[in-house]
Amino acid sequence: MFMEWIESKEAIGAVDAILAGVGLTHGNRKTRAGSWESGERKKPLRGTRSASGKAMLVRAEGWERQAWLQHGFSTRLAGVSEVYGPGEMNLGWTASDDPALVAENRRRLVKEIAGARSGAHLVTLRQVHSGVVRIIEQNDGALEGKLETVDGKAVLRSDGMMTDVPGVLLGVQVADCVPVLVADRKKKVVAAFHAGWRGTLGRIVERGIGRMRLRYGSQPEDLIAAIGPSIGACCYSVGEEVRHEFESQLAYAPQLFSEVYDSDPVKEKYPLLFLTARAPGHSNIGPQTHLDLWEANRRQLLDAGLRGKNISVIGECTACTRIKNGRLKYYSHRGESGFAGRMMGVIGIEPSR
Repeated sequence: MFMEWIESKEAIGAVDAILAGVGLTHGNRKTRAGSWESGERKKPLRGTRSASGKAMLVRAEGWERQAWLQHGFSTRLAGVSEVYGPGEMNLGWTASDDPALVAENRRRLVKEIAGARSGAHLVTLRQVHSGVVRIIEQNDGALEGKLETVDGKAVLRSDGMMTDVPGVLLGVQVADCVPVLVADRKKKVVAAFHAGWRGTLGRIVERGIGRMRLRYGSQPEDLIAAIGPSIGACCYSVGEEVRHEFESQLAYAPQLFSEVYDSDPVKEKYPLLFLTARAPGHSNIGPQTHLDLWEANRRQLLDAGLRGKNISVIGECTACTRIKNGRLKYYSHRGESGFAGRMMGVIGIEPSR
């Protein structure tokens, strides 16, 4: 009971009041690598709002200047699903949700990105954490829906795709993994990649851009890219085996990892109170290894020849980003212990008029 009390908001508030009386305040804790665990975070980008006022989409800054380009990263807000929370935008055919509600959510997503009269067709993939990239062509059924079954479930096994076909929206599903969208401003070609840690390790984004160069003649200096909401280094702890995999494959791997020490809320805020109270054998819990997938994919884009100024990082963690009322903004497979819906990163070419 005592431990439950000292970890409560009331107990922390009481200690706050005592220390404030003598002019003391608390600050944020740093990891050993020097990155902030909380507090400092890139200012969230302004999202597209539905009629209910909730942010349905987050868009990459500056991409609105490409009039032909359609894109967006969905949130969990402004939908019709109920199983993961009231009025949510689950876009995945999960076992727990009603397929009719998922279909309506997808319809709303397409309408928000492409417009009600566009006739745009959403193409998705059976994602398998691979390095495989597909090319969606005019004559392979992309516009007629032959790439998906009747209920809209994808049949193509892949984790990346690209197209130059107007009217096709490429969608990758995520609930912590990194959605990366790429567009060629001159050739009017678009690509979408699903980069979990395995896909990132397999350089799916770097390989995908190489495929764009071979198939469409894309030049890296003409490309813009957006790294969407996904689990951040603040919340993504991994095992040593993952670290060893990255270090064996990527020269810059040491820059992707940091050590984070866990502690209870009171000790985290007021470490001085516990310096002489720690019994032998009761030191802080050892560090966890955290991985920065945003930086890993940004480095891949740079290695593929993109200019740093043409790479946007949304910078919102799916596991901990909340809106004003404290509600989670995104789905997180890890943060919600596997019971989570799915968002999408979507990109496409506006149909010719």
